Amino acid sequence: MWKDFFYFTKTERQGIIVLVVLILGTFAIPKFFTLFVHPKEIDAAEQEKFKKELNEFISSLEEIKPHRKSTDSSFRSSPKREIRLTVFDPNTADSMTFLSLGLPSWMAKNILRYRNKQGRFHHPEDFRKIYGLTEEQYKTLLPYIQIAKSSEPRETRDTVQLLTAKSTQQDSIFKYQPGTIISLNSADTTELKKIPGIGSAIARKIVNYRKRLGAFCRIEQLQEIQLKAEKLRPWFSIDAGQIHRINLNKASLERMMYHPYINFYQAKVIIEYRKKKGSIKSLKQLSLYEEFTPADLERLEPYVCCDL
Repeated sequence: MWKDFFYFTKTERQGIIVLVVLILGTFAIPKFFTLFVHPKEIDAAEQEKFKKELNEFISSLEEIKPHRKSTDSSFRSSPKREIRLTVFDPNTADSMTFLSLGLPSWMAKNILRYRNKQGRFHHPEDFRKIYGLTEEQYKTLLPYIQIAKSSEPRETRDTVQLLTAKSTQQDSIFKYQPGTIISLNSADTTELKKIPGIGSAIARKIVNYRKRLGAFCRIEQLQEIQLKAEKLRPWFSIDAGQIHRINLNKASLERMMYHPYINFYQAKVIIEYRKKKGSIKSLKQLSLYEEFTPADLERLEPYVCCDL
């Protein structure tokens, strides 16, 4: 009866034998591999040689580490730039001069950018308007700022010779008699040239600056283009009602920068203020920003409005 359960055909018996061999091989092969591939005892001489080479390698690494560390530290700790306070002209100085004065490279770029966009520095106080310049830096450099007249354009260096000046052949036109008064905000170049001492170049300068301003509100503003306001005062009248004001709530960045009293950074502040806080109602709202000094706001007041 049991033979019926444990009877296997020839093919089945062969399969069982193969299976048993495989099972035994699974347990035997690792021991066989360990026995022949990884010997249990390592030759003492080889082991000593290996330890010696390892120690030599470790000692060579310890010798290299301090040398590499000193090299890295010397590379990282570059010598500080020497500061030399010398007389300089902000209209002609290059970036290396500003760096030698102790100013960072980004501020030197700001100065060059200001000169490209705003023209030139007319007074040492104008240097304070550079974006990022602290009050301490300004006070340190102020004694060394020297604006040379020779750095001005030839047309700018022309001075007005009034009352005593004789008419030249170049401007041999009719001249007004003393006591004549004309409107500074409406006179064209032809009329301006009729004033003794004013030629074509100075007349164009007055008209061009008046266009950028939006009209003159004080005779003293002629000094901003290197003209002698006191000698010109008897010849001009000023109508402040002719001033064209800039709407701070609508004017574009380019429109505001065109005005000689608003630089790039001040115009940027106005644009950002409108985006973040809404409309501007008064110039006092801009007094909280370092880009605007009280003097800037005072001279700007006649030329702006805050219409919605």
